[in-house]
Amino acid sequence: MIVDTNALSAFFDGDAAVVRQIGRAPDIAVPVIVLGEYRFGLLGSRARRARERTLDQFVRSTRVLEITDSTTRHYAAIRHDLRLAGTPIPVNDTWIAALAREHSLPVLSTDAHFDAVRDVSRVGW
Repeated sequence: MIVDTNALSAFFDGDAAVVRQIGRAPDIAVPVIVLGEYRFGLLGSRARRARERTLDQFVRSTRVLEITDSTTRHYAAIRHDLRLAGTPIPVNDTWIAALAREHSLPVLSTDAHFDAVRDVSRVGW
């Protein structure tokens, strides 16, 4: 399962439903895009140091998904399909969807716009 930024935030906030979803998943992956978004959010946080340590521990226990040439092909196809359908989604979420499609993993997220992406499934909570 790919963890989206809102799921990562909810997990670190102790949201029981997200903790359960992540605990049940056989494979947890975090895209580099999500790490960047989350670290950006931490820059203005009073709990920055503690959250960074927690994030570093989480990253060590999961698989980090990086962008590859294969990912760019999925990204281009998804972005093209969504543009033709008139349903674009945020660019960072397009990258996350591309990684989900490439690795055949669902996305743990509250962002319903992932539902518009062909061959990508979303798990909400």
